[in-house]
Amino acid sequence: MSVGRHAFGIDIGGSGVKGAAVDLDTGELVHERIKIATPHPSTPDAVAAAVAKLVETAGWDGPVGLTLPCVVLDGVAHTAANVDRSWIGTDARALFAAALGGREVTVLNDADAAGLAEDRYGAARDIHGLVLLLTFGTGIGSALLNNGSLVPNTELGHLEIGGMETEHRAAASVKERENLDYPEWAARVSTVLSGLEALFWPTVIVAGGGISRDADQWIPLLTNRTRVVPANLKNTAGIVGAAMAVDAGITP
Repeated sequence: MSVGRHAFGIDIGGSGVKGAAVDLDTGELVHERIKIATPHPSTPDAVAAAVAKLVETAGWDGPVGLTLPCVVLDGVAHTAANVDRSWIGTDARALFAAALGGREVTVLNDADAAGLAEDRYGAARDIHGLVLLLTFGTGIGSALLNNGSLVPNTELGHLEIGGMETEHRAAASVKERENLDYPEWAARVSTVLSGLEALFWPTVIVAGGGISRDADQWIPLLTNRTRVVPANLKNTAGIVGAAMAVDAGITP
């Protein structure tokens, strides 16, 4: 339920709470994104207060979509990555709704939101079939969509391939920690992608995370079967996907 063709999205991460109104026809932000530092400790009540401040600053009075770095089922957070562990078991949807005066809110996993945005407006736009988005960072986040329909909370970074969790083998943090060059790291990523494509047979794989900015240095080195393209919405993907979710009433 958007206001006109605009909806508001907020992306909550370990370092920042970022939000903006989104033009749902183009996927572009209506105004410059607003960022508030994530409180430390990042407890539910502290983050909810930051969200309320951000929405007030933006002057937005409609529904709000939000992402969390958590598995989210029916509005409840079941894991906590890069936020305080007190999020586990928290009814995030009820918490944010109360903090925002009882308005409608939707809460979903941050990688799922990025996948929605890249599928509609970004690197996977107009792709028919199965889209797999992977965000390479401290871990590996994932989103899986079939013709635009989200399969939520896939958590493929924890899937074991070749005797090791995928994110322990090929997260961007592993490249840094083990001082791997791009050919060495790309070989590990290829192992992960080959295992995932054998299970899901995606039409395209979208590579996100900060390391996607250097896509030309490692994507051409990959040896897996499926075409891999870099994400192109960068740091707006979570905001855009959250706005899409509240507009469409997506409630994982």
